[in-house]
Amino acid sequence: MKILTFSTLFPNAEKPGHGIFVETRLRHLVASGQVEARVVAPIPWFPSTNPRFGNYARFAKAPRHETRHGISVAHPRFPVIPKVGMSISPLLLAQAVKPAIGRMIDEGYDFDLIDAHYFYPDGVAAAMLARAFNKPLVITARGSDITLFPQYALPRRQILWAAQRADGIITVCNALRDEIVAMGIDADRVVSLRNGVDLQLFHEPAARRPDAMFTLLAVGHLVPVKAQDLIIGALPLLPGVRLVLAGDGPDRAKLENLARELKVTDRVTFPGAVPQAQLPAHYGAADALVLSSSREGWANVLLESMACGTPVVASRVYGTPEVVAAPEAGVLMRERSYRGVADAVNALRANYPDRGATRRYAERFSWDDTTEGQLRLFDEVLARRAGELALAQT
Repeated sequence: MKILTFSTLFPNAEKPGHGIFVETRLRHLVASGQVEARVVAPIPWFPSTNPRFGNYARFAKAPRHETRHGISVAHPRFPVIPKVGMSISPLLLAQAVKPAIGRMIDEGYDFDLIDAHYFYPDGVAAAMLARAFNKPLVITARGSDITLFPQYALPRRQILWAAQRADGIITVCNALRDEIVAMGIDADRVVSLRNGVDLQLFHEPAARRPDAMFTLLAVGHLVPVKAQDLIIGALPLLPGVRLVLAGDGPDRAKLENLARELKVTDRVTFPGAVPQAQLPAHYGAADALVLSSSREGWANVLLESMACGTPVVASRVYGTPEVVAAPEAGVLMRERSYRGVADAVNALRANYPDRGATRRYAERFSWDDTTEGQLRLFDEVLARRAGELALAQT
C-alpha cells in the first residue's frame, strides 16, 4: 500500500531531533516491506535565516525537499499568525499544503491513505485534506494534542470533528485512548499502539565510566512541561548526587539561576541538545534517568534509557505508568515536588535493579508489535473503504 504521512512533527536537516518519534515509527513500518511512504511535513513560514531570529531562522533554513532514510520528505511552508492563530491554524495549514499534495498525486504518487500525527492542528488539517482528496484517514494522538488542546472550546470542537471523520484513530498509550473515548468517540474506533525502542541503537555500554557520584540524567527540551526545576530542586535533599540536563530550550536560564540559588551549580551540568546517536553514551553513563513532566503521552526517553540498562524515576502522568510497570524498570514518584523526586531517587537507590534486568525489560518493547498493529489497521481501513465504494456502485 502507499501512504502519505502528514505531520508538522517530523525531523528536517536543520532540526534533526524534531518529532523524531514520528519518523522512527514510520521507518519501522516501511522496513516491513509492505508499505511505500512519502512524507509531507509542513514548516512555519519565516522570511529570514538570520541567526538572530533563533528558532524561526532555523525553520527558514530547512530544505523544501529532502530524502531521509530513503523516504522522500516535502516541507511546504504554512503561515503562523501570533496570538490569534490557534483557532484558525488547521485551516491555514490545510490550505498551505493542499497544492503540494496535489502536485504529488499529479506526478504519479497517488497514495491510498493519509497517516496523520498529532490531533491539533495537524489531525484537523488532515481531515480537511482527506475530504478534499477523497482519501481515508488515520490519526495518531500523541500527548498534549489530547491532554491540553481539548481544554479550549474551539480546538475541542475541531478535534471532535476530525476524530468523527477519521477512518481510524491510534493512541500511543491506553491512558490517551481513555481520554479520547471520554470525549465521546466510539471505543471500537480507537486502538492503542505504544511506541517501541530501537534496541540496536540503544544498548548497554561495554564499560561504564568509574564515577564516585551517583549520576542523574534528564533528557528533553528545557520547557515548563518537562519541569526540570523539580530535579534541580531535589539536589539539596540528595547529597553526593549530580545531575546532567541534556537538552536546550527557553527554560535554560531559569534552570541555571535555580541551580545558583540552591548552591548546587557544581553538581549540575548543561551539555545542551544531544544528537540521538550520542544519547546511548549519556544513558549508559548515568545511574538513573529522571522524567518529572506534568504531561506525557508515551515518553520515548524512558525506554531508551532502560534499553541502555539505566533504570528511571518518573512522574505518574498519562502513559508513563504503562512504561514503568516493574521494579527493574524504575520507580514512579508519589508526588511531583522536590521531595517527591528525592524520595523516588532514594527508593531506587535502596533497591537498585540489575542493569541487565532493566535491559531485558526494555527488550519487551520492540517496534514489531506496533508495526503489525498499524498494518492490520491500515488494511482494515482500506478494505472498508473498498467495500463502501463497491456498494455505492451497485
